[in-house]
Amino acid sequence: MRILIASDTFPPHINGAARFSERLGQGLVRRGHEVHQCAPSTSFRNYTEEVEGVVIHRIRSYPFYALDDFRWVAPWDAYPDMARIVAEVKPDVIHIQNSAYVGRSAALQATRHGIPLVATNHFMPENVMKQLPIPKVLQQAATSALFRDIKHVYSRAQVLTAPTPRAVAILEQSAKLSGGLAVSCGVDTAIYAAAAAAAPAHDVPVILYVGRLDPEKHIHELIEAVAGLPDEVAYRLEIIGDGIEHSHLTKLAAAKGLGPDKVRFFGFVSEHELVEAYGRCDIFCIPGIAELQSLVTLEAMSAGKPVVAANAMALPHLVHPNDNGWLYTPGDIAELRGYLEKLLTSPEERHRMGLESQRIVAKHGVDGTLDKYETLYERAISAVKGG
Repeated sequence: MRILIASDTFPPHINGAARFSERLGQGLVRRGHEVHQCAPSTSFRNYTEEVEGVVIHRIRSYPFYALDDFRWVAPWDAYPDMARIVAEVKPDVIHIQNSAYVGRSAALQATRHGIPLVATNHFMPENVMKQLPIPKVLQQAATSALFRDIKHVYSRAQVLTAPTPRAVAILEQSAKLSGGLAVSCGVDTAIYAAAAAAAPAHDVPVILYVGRLDPEKHIHELIEAVAGLPDEVAYRLEIIGDGIEHSHLTKLAAAKGLGPDKVRFFGFVSEHELVEAYGRCDIFCIPGIAELQSLVTLEAMSAGKPVVAANAMALPHLVHPNDNGWLYTPGDIAELRGYLEKLLTSPEERHRMGLESQRIVAKHGVDGTLDKYETLYERAISAVKGG
């Protein structure tokens, strides 16, 4: 098939949706498909590049004033450029990842030209609201408006997906979109398992967090939890990622007396360094309350790590208490600290739960995800031809 994937967030911007879009395209190329990707450029110009066999059509983008590392495509660029790209590529199917202007312009072209459309939602409007200077009294109204907009764009699709059953339920409840299918973002489990096997031995157990340093990630809870651990409990906390909370979190760690021997902020790292970090850590912690799936948790589980996670959104789909980790009540620092202490002081428990993580994550392997989307693309094509 000739597949066009349209994403409003894409590397070098780092988040779960961006990484999924990139990996999906590369995986489909390895299976013999011709894949084109439409995504924001990294500058004020259009350009085309090829990465791992995927032809990436970059559309002129602009920095977003409230989010330093995010770039957006304006409608006056998205609509004409997408029309040109679709006319040149002539895709068999279009797969959108967002409802902003790259995604919505691709959906419009699919409708105009009778091209089968698959739509996947990774977006939680509430997450954006917390990062924008919008008064709280208006945030609910703005969130409702964004969900109505998602419905406007995604109702064009023949196939609708989201990463987890919880994410599908949100689409149905908040966007009034029915018929959605849960399809895991998938992960290449072997890469992370190999990194864990190759990791050198170390004396101090390592807790790892990976992700954006943004308000809904609740990383302050993790820092406050480790700060209260008994002196005799050895640990090191590694935080990988960046975001608008970076300055606040570094100041919090300093105020708690946590130097770089206890808490280290790495910022963004290369893919190779990230895989190594999963391999060397002993515990993975994800305190965020707005995870539609959490690709980073899948990666940590693939490396055979126990997980301590907030009991929120889709994380209970991955973390099974007393099997491969623990779920704590968001905001309950003492509960989080207690679970971390249990694991930090018991190598045997970490090993047992890590093996269970690998067993649970096996059904999220990337090959299964690619199989599913190939089937869904064919279903969308059949639906259009049959109509």
